[in-house]
Amino acid sequence: MKRNIFITGTDTEVGKTYVSSLILCLLNDQDLRTIGLKPIAAGACEMDGELKNEDAVALQAAASVKLPYSEVNPFCYKEAIAPHIAASHEGRSLSVEQISHQISTVLRKTEYDICLIEGAGGWYVPLNDEESLSDLVVHNDWDVVLVVGIKLGCINHALLSAEALKNSGVNCVGWIANCVEPESNVQHENIETLIPRIDIPYLGKVGFCDEGSSINLLPLSELSLDKDTRVC
Repeated sequence: MKRNIFITGTDTEVGKTYVSSLILCLLNDQDLRTIGLKPIAAGACEMDGELKNEDAVALQAAASVKLPYSEVNPFCYKEAIAPHIAASHEGRSLSVEQISHQISTVLRKTEYDICLIEGAGGWYVPLNDEESLSDLVVHNDWDVVLVVGIKLGCINHALLSAEALKNSGVNCVGWIANCVEPESNVQHENIETLIPRIDIPYLGKVGFCDEGSSINLLPLSELSLDKDTRVC
């Protein structure tokens, strides 16, 4: 059974790619066939004669099933700005329909167990004047993991993001704390504040943690999970 999990974050620069790559490597160690997709990426440069985004390249490298870059990141824009603005600047457009078509084409022809699909920015990043990334996830009925960047302001961002996920009706597999500020001395306190307040399973913490990194992979790697059993 194939399983598709969307990785969203409380904001940009909270470590979605770092967490996604780590999860892919851990799943690879369980002999699972993994792929990593970054459907939309804004902020790219020339690599090997092709416009590429470094986050998409990292996911491509971390996955056990090696896909061409164009399949990992079909919508790539040079400017590191909001994707819908970057697309507009290049005379292009984004929509749930066209992105879903690109992804479903890849998933149908690829043999894999788990696919991680990394978002861009946060949950409500716009695709156009009417649609957002959240609409893409709902349309495709993907499971979701929320990455919380543990830093100043994270409590409010995390609670708002968790509420947005709940209101969207998606299957929230869990949330992961990414300790992105090594100089912070209140990482533990922030995480302990969030655990009872976020109505999503806590899967663990990674990054610059005093007590080390750990992720509970069971909710991600259990391929027989009943899709009708929602935790949000």
